[in-house]
Parts: sequence; C-alpha cells; structure tokens
Amino acid sequence: MRSCLALTSPRPTPSPGLNPTPSPRTGRPWWGYGVGLNVSNDYARVPLSALELAPVGSGQSSADALRSTAAVAQRVEQLGYRRFWVAEHHNMPGVASTSPAVLIAHVAAQTSTIRVGSGGVMLPNHAPLVVAEQFAMLEALHPGRVDLGIGRAPGTDQRTALALRRTPEGLNAEDFPRELDDLLTLLERPEPAEQDGLFGAAERQDPHGPTGPTSPPSRTSGLVATPAAESSPAVWLLGSSGYSAQVAGLLGLPFAFAHHFSAKNTIPALELYRSRFRPSAVLDEPYAMVTQSVIVADTYEEAERQALPGRLVQVSLRTGRPRALPSPEEAAAHEWTDLELEILAASPGRPTIGDPASVRAELAELVATTGADELMVTTMTYGVDARLRSFDLLAKAWV
Repeated sequence: MRSCLALTSPRPTPSPGLNPTPSPRTGRPWWGYGVGLNVSNDYARVPLSALELAPVGSGQSSADALRSTAAVAQRVEQLGYRRFWVAEHHNMPGVASTSPAVLIAHVAAQTSTIRVGSGGVMLPNHAPLVVAEQFAMLEALHPGRVDLGIGRAPGTDQRTALALRRTPEGLNAEDFPRELDDLLTLLERPEPAEQDGLFGAAERQDPHGPTGPTSPPSRTSGLVATPAAESSPAVWLLGSSGYSAQVAGLLGLPFAFAHHFSAKNTIPALELYRSRFRPSAVLDEPYAMVTQSVIVADTYEEAERQALPGRLVQVSLRTGRPRALPSPEEAAAHEWTDLELEILAASPGRPTIGDPASVRAELAELVATTGADELMVTTMTYGVDARLRSFDLLAKAWV
C-alpha cells in the first residue's frame, strides 16, 4: 500500500507573458435567439461557463446533491459565468445528474439570466422526438436561455447502456447520424442539410463511427416538436474525439470538446472541426468551447486536499467499483495500491488544481494552445462550499 501523498501533483509554474488572441465569433439567430458567442481578444475575457454533475458525497442524499446544484447555478450566475450545463450519467452512486431535461427545468426556474443546458444529452439513449419535445418545452418556459448539447456516448457502463438503448445493436451508436438528423428536423432547422456529403464525409473518415456513405432518410417528415415556442434551443455538438468535431464542422454548429477526460485528442479534434467547418445560419466561423476539470482554493495545499476525493472516485469507476464521493478526510485515509496509482497516472485527462494565480496561468495556456472561444469548467468537490469557493476564486482571477 502507498500513501495518498504520492498522488500530489507538482506545484504548477505560471507561464508569464501569455497573450493569446482567439478569433471573435459571430452568432446568428437560429435554434434560439442566438448562442451568445462574443469573445474578446484578451484570454482573460474569454467567457467562463460551468458544467455540473450534481456529485453525491458519502453520507449525503441525491436530494442534497440536487439542492447543491441549484445553489451552484445561482452563484455562477451572480459571478457572470455565461452558461450552466448539467451532464447525463446513469447508475453511478456518486452522480445525481441522470435526467438533464428535468434538472435544467429546475435550475432555470432558480435562475434568471444565465444560459442553461445539457452537457450533454446522450442522443442514442433517447428517442429524438422525446428530446426535441423536452427541449421545446424548456425553451417555451425559458425563451432564449436554453442550450441543447448533444453527445453520443452512453454516459455509463455497458450493462446500463444496454438497459437504456434496449438492443445490443444500439450500443455501437451506428444510428446516431439519422437520430441527429431527425432531431434537427424536429427543431425546424432553416437550412435542411443534404443527406449525401453531410454525415457521409464524417462517417467515412472516422474508423470508429457509423459505416455507410450517407444518412438514411428522415423518419420525422411532417412532425414538429411541441409545444411550439417563439424560439428554439441552441444546439451544440459535444465530443471527445474527431467524429463529432467533423459533424459539428459540416453542420456549422458550435462544438464543445471534453478536454478534461480526453486531453490527447483536444488539438486534433479542434483542427478537424475548424478544417471541416462550413458557414451556416448559426455561425459564420467556427466556435469551440473546451471543458476542463478545475479546483481552485486559497492555497495549493487546500486545492490538492479537495481534489483527492475525485481522484479516488475516478479510480473506483475504472476498476468497476463505483462509489459516492468520499470526504477529504476519507480520501486522505485511503491507502492506495500500486495498481490504483498506475490507473490514475494513466488517466487521459489532468485536472487544473491550485491557488488562483497558478490556475489562471494554466487555464490561460490551455486557451492559448487550443484557441478556445469559451472555457467551461467542471468542479467535483465533496462539499458545496468548496465548490462555490472554487467558482468564486476562478471568476475573480479571470478578470
């Protein structure tokens, strides 16, 4: 057994003189009143947004976690974050965010100005008509504030994914192009994409994606998502590889990349997105958001203490032993095996952890390297107070 001290990351060294200049993006009204995609040339004014998983700590209930999520949404709205998204995960004792549409409705009712959305809805888990009508309802209740982030991963283990998708054939998500086309048709996109050459190009270039050169005809002709709102949700594609990056580019949609668990693919995916981008009624130019795990505390040591429970949960998931998020004290008392340390060291993502100055410097470098137009942060701590403090310190450091 080895001490948890072996997990402590080297203290980050700030990189001075960073002055990245991401290109300004222009949003166009479509699927909502526009996605609010204005950025400055100064990295410190690239918008911040938040992704929430509604973490359930040991000794806490799911109800506690959901109340905390609403509190986080209210705080980040006050701090000026641009959008607040909730994830979709299933059969995980440490995550209460299982139904994005329901949680978005609750969060939107507890806030007034921040954009609220899904990060994301895993489309193969749902019928496109159901998703379209859920988000049409949300947009009718909260016009101009709703984002519909779409992914294609299951958001869970294979056994649970089978329960969600109902057939073994559904596990490979081969029907995703058709489902996405159905969804966009139901949301009344103004420029229906040609079937040949839209999804077909992405499919041929992704060896892990669906096979076949074209997307089948839409199954939703003549259907409209109801209630009929004055506007529609802003659609994003989410991804951790090149597949969704290419599709987002071909559709001219904004793209959000999961850097926090697929860091090695970030630059290649963003390059694919920008190279495949076609101007659309949504965007004249590509617009990319990068998501990173972040914990900020008053000191580096406290940030590391708050980060340890999340590391333990990460290893537990990868070894098939999902658990609630332990307290920092429980995590500190855990004796790590060599195998657990190897699993953690091989993790495809590295969180940004530290005091405000070091976190700002590291995130600035991430923005400079990726050319991100927006930065979304996800913060997993045992207690909501530590999570609120992290968002607060980051917002103050970022201006």
